Amino acid sequence: MDSHIWAVSFGLFFGLSSRLMMLITDYRQYPTHPHGKVIHIALGAIAAGLGAVAVPALLEPDFSAITFLGVAAQQFRDVRNMERETLSKLDQFEMVPRGTTYIEGIALSFEGRNYLVIFVAFMTSLATIIVSEPVGVVTGILFVLVSWRLRTGQYIRDIAVVREGRLHFDDDHLLYVDDIVIMNVGLKNSREAILKYGIGLMIEPKSRESVITLSNVGQRQAILHDVSSVLGIFSDTGIPSLTPLAKRDLETGRIGVFLIPQIRDLDLARQVAERVPVLENAVRLPKEF
Repeated sequence: MDSHIWAVSFGLFFGLSSRLMMLITDYRQYPTHPHGKVIHIALGAIAAGLGAVAVPALLEPDFSAITFLGVAAQQFRDVRNMERETLSKLDQFEMVPRGTTYIEGIALSFEGRNYLVIFVAFMTSLATIIVSEPVGVVTGILFVLVSWRLRTGQYIRDIAVVREGRLHFDDDHLLYVDDIVIMNVGLKNSREAILKYGIGLMIEPKSRESVITLSNVGQRQAILHDVSSVLGIFSDTGIPSLTPLAKRDLETGRIGVFLIPQIRDLDLARQVAERVPVLENAVRLPKEF
């Protein structure tokens, strides 16, 4: 009985610890307000408790207790729906929206992190009961580090090279980033503002798979949103000529990015673009037949 108490205690502690480590407000500023964090911490505690109690319940055996895992899975799916609905409503008021693909990726990650918490708590509890308390502690620390490693996937820098792109106009008032056409800007004041305050980025894919991933409109929108979130945007509603855009070179798959930030820091913009996550729904792995 004492081993069961230690197993549940260790499982709960390390499971909740893994959730707290994964709950970080980064430059994307989500989740921001305290109430949002409280919700995720509370759900993490529930997930840790379920994972920790599952092992003693199986050893009793009390298989009816395992049915709670199914109930928990449904609740965590509701978390995914809650995040999707909340972010979709907030996205309507963003100057540069996240986009549906980005929102779905965020919602999916919040659901998946609760399953990681259950896994950490379960393995810690199992090691404590089957082997010993010290082994349970070591197992808990190990799997917390594993969950920390699994909290994120690839970034843009892993699949592409981001460098500065030259903004310029041709005689027909077409805006270019290097040799990629962005849009036609008819107003002289807008052209002057773009050349004075605007910056351009060129994103060059490293592989064929990267070309297809970067061609996804949702992935390009995520890049525009993240860079604009950090540097701000020199625009307002109803001014399409100053709206950030990302256009693709159809032959090479390169992406030309144009934006006018409040903070004109080209090096920072490049770093942020490199750290934009590769969205799971945008990844394609073509095969040769």
